Amino acid sequence: MEGYIHITRRLLLPRSELEYSFTRSSGHGGQHVNKVSTRVEIRFNIPASARLTPAEKARLVGALGAQLTPDGVLHVESQASRSQWKNREDAEHKLAEILKEALLPPKPRVPTKPSRSAKNRTLIKKKLHSAKKKLRGAAPDAWN
Repeated sequence: MEGYIHITRRLLLPRSELEYSFTRSSGHGGQHVNKVSTRVEIRFNIPASARLTPAEKARLVGALGAQLTPDGVLHVESQASRSQWKNREDAEHKLAEILKEALLPPKPRVPTKPSRSAKNRTLIKKKLHSAKKKLRGAAPDAWN
């Protein structure tokens, strides 16, 4: 669909919820860089999104906490290309990947137990360490 960015199978993000701004790119490029606004910045206000459920918003804010502004706005930019159109596509792709990864539920931790041989190795190490410490003890009274 033209007016949407595909995030997951179930989630299509309307471009109307994104705020685009175009500025001049930094770096090399000569006269082209100095006169053409090819750098693309996209801002996505997560709390104000009508497409996301409250659970999805909470997961995004939790997962992307450091990347968000205090208002909950995600900021993505691209200036890789000399073309504004390519930079816009690149920034939208970056945004989709960030959101897709953040929306994945965390894998549950599977508790593991040490193997029998690992337990035996630990016990052997402890016994050797204990014996070493006992040898360092005070000399018996007969030596004094």
